[in-house]
Amino acid sequence: MQRLDSLAQDADLPDADPASSLKGFCSAGRGYWGNVSEADWNNWRWQLQHRIQTPEQLQQLMPTLTPEEVAGARLANHKLALGITPYFFNLIDPADELCPIRWQVIPREQETHTASWEMSDPCGEDSHSPVAGLVHRYPDRVLFMVTDRCASYCRYCTRSRLVSNATGYDFHPNFEAQIDYIRRTPSVRDVLLSGGDPLLLSDEKLETLLSRLRAIPHVEFLRIGSRIPIFLPQRITPALCDMLRQFHPLFLSVHSNHPRELTTEVRDALGRLADAGIPLGNQSVLLRHVNDNPEVMKAHVQKLLMCRVRPYYIYQCDLIAGSAHLRASVRRGLQIMEALRGHTTGYAVPTYVIDAPGGGGKTPVSPEYVLSRNADRVVIRNYEGKLFEYPEASDGTPLFEAPREIEKSEWV
Repeated sequence: MQRLDSLAQDADLPDADPASSLKGFCSAGRGYWGNVSEADWNNWRWQLQHRIQTPEQLQQLMPTLTPEEVAGARLANHKLALGITPYFFNLIDPADELCPIRWQVIPREQETHTASWEMSDPCGEDSHSPVAGLVHRYPDRVLFMVTDRCASYCRYCTRSRLVSNATGYDFHPNFEAQIDYIRRTPSVRDVLLSGGDPLLLSDEKLETLLSRLRAIPHVEFLRIGSRIPIFLPQRITPALCDMLRQFHPLFLSVHSNHPRELTTEVRDALGRLADAGIPLGNQSVLLRHVNDNPEVMKAHVQKLLMCRVRPYYIYQCDLIAGSAHLRASVRRGLQIMEALRGHTTGYAVPTYVIDAPGGGGKTPVSPEYVLSRNADRVVIRNYEGKLFEYPEASDGTPLFEAPREIEKSEWV
């Protein structure tokens, strides 16, 4: 039977919803760890201590690895470390070479191939770092990197030069220097904690860091970027949520790419964060063999809303070295956006962006809905392809005198 994820890429979006099965919530289960106690399995530190980190472990647990995956696992630590939590490993289908979870976390030999246009720092972060570990690219916000470690390692990571230290980047955050820069820069009103993954810090360390940032008068709100709720939902404990609720306004950006990642464990973890009053947004990366299909993406964004998460961004995959085998085309991204806009609720439609190579920042890209405009009118098309005219005066005033009586319209 043909997999939904590998349907013909240019197929029209049907009226029916064949992706509805992707929107069901299932547990990741225990898999190879069926004999582990409930207490250990639900302990996030146990999950970290038992990650799959070597080619030997990976081959033992998954003897169906392809030759490309075997070679990739052996070379992984030269570019980006191999690391998969037992929980997330259970989502991989070992019988399916096109499994969307498999492509995200299992290394492939293609990671060693670098195209001439690919870069080690595609977003130009190092050139926008006034102090080590702090990126100040936009006028009123900074990216505060707190660690170079993650629970699991995404093979398309835009910070693979830094994360896991496989390339010898030797990242060491200096919280004092980072906080001092923010304190001395009153234009900074928004601080995003990232890394690596900030939620790998202990509750105590994270609370201390958030307290120090919250004490700076011009810092209006804080954000955390994390894939921990997806890779390691056991980390989202009631104690963590109680601690985080002290620092409102505090936002959390999660990173999920495929509906299969949204398990019952993840849904419950996200629910605990939402119950603590933390607004949740999701950032996906458009990836070949993962979510470059309109039906899959539609199921994903709808399922995110069911988890109380607002789809926020779809990123075009950055030009990180060794990622060509995972990169979908911009043309495909625009097709997917056309399949979402008007075909599902607006809350489920994220913004599709390209992080301009070399440090240009996030640039929205979208299908063309404005076909022409002049001083008198704007011609637009809707999601069905129908054309409409909207009158417009060059100075913003009405083109025609208002009627003496305005007929009351019926709102729908």
